[in-house]
Amino acid sequence: MHSGSLIYDDYKKLFNRIIVSSNNFNLKQLQPSSIDLTLSNECYEIKSSFLSPNDTVRNKLKNFIKKPIKLQDGYTLKKNIIYLVKLNEELKLPKNIFGKCNPKSSTGRLDIFCRTILDHCDEYEKIPFEYNGEIFLEITSRAFNVKLQQGDSLNQMRLTNEKKNILDDKLLLSYHDKDPIIFDSSSNSITPIILNGLKISVDLKSNNSIVAYKAKKESPVLIFSQKRKYEVNDFWEPLKSHNDSLMINPGEFYILKSKEKIKIPKSMAGEMIPYDTAIGDFRVHYAGFFDPGFGENKGSHAVLEVRTNEVPFTLQDGQIIATLLYENLSAIPKITYGIAINSNYQNQKLELSKHFNVIG
Repeated sequence: MHSGSLIYDDYKKLFNRIIVSSNNFNLKQLQPSSIDLTLSNECYEIKSSFLSPNDTVRNKLKNFIKKPIKLQDGYTLKKNIIYLVKLNEELKLPKNIFGKCNPKSSTGRLDIFCRTILDHCDEYEKIPFEYNGEIFLEITSRAFNVKLQQGDSLNQMRLTNEKKNILDDKLLLSYHDKDPIIFDSSSNSITPIILNGLKISVDLKSNNSIVAYKAKKESPVLIFSQKRKYEVNDFWEPLKSHNDSLMINPGEFYILKSKEKIKIPKSMAGEMIPYDTAIGDFRVHYAGFFDPGFGENKGSHAVLEVRTNEVPFTLQDGQIIATLLYENLSAIPKITYGIAINSNYQNQKLELSKHFNVIG
């Protein structure tokens, strides 16, 4: 196995060898360069977020529990309440494997803030070499009241052999010159802006069309497992830009899209950086993993989940809003993102999560 992020066939082997184990494993959890993790029945409402650098999460959890909850028959997580759920999956990693977790696309598009906590670990989302133990997921739904149940999948795990092979700027530009990775809205290759990764800008062009969605303050309970069920207008306010700009306000959640269309080659995976103070005091894209094959051929737009932190911030059409890193995989996968594995967001435009029956 070469160094780099693991692929579908690698994950199958890890389950067969019980390096990754679950009492409820389904092959559908395996993605081209990640594993979907699933909720167990064990859930707690907790007093605050915490990390557990010097103990197991289970031992430290005892001091934070407000209420135990069972997810077997479903439970509605209230907005801005912190919950902790044990995941079905457990790990027994060898010394050469480490990893990272990230929310799934649909989770990010609903403004469900979630992050993994591991035993004896001083960082969220981090899976250290040789990790052996349980995985817990901290969940705070910030825009909607969301009903979850055992077996739902809110986040994913990407494991890496030995080291991440992130392409430096020179290599990424050289690759683009041979096989373009960024396009305009008409699918024409364009000159990339590459500086510590590929820069992505926001599409706010005024043409009397919807450029964003803002989450409504009051909305019905959303059942996470139900697809194509909900009316957009019950949950979202469509927005148009003014003079090619849009002001985003603290306490509000927005769905926007990139001006460019991007492609992740089959030999690579991508990760979008969620927060960069150099380009503005806002957070973009909770769900950062991009699988190989995303935007295959002439690219797909990236959907951007945006919150500003402290003050109102006005975005302008074409303003750089995010950075995408590209990394080599351990091998070229046979299975990639797209129609063959029922991927939800290939060839997307301004698109809400799969729960809504009208897509933006």
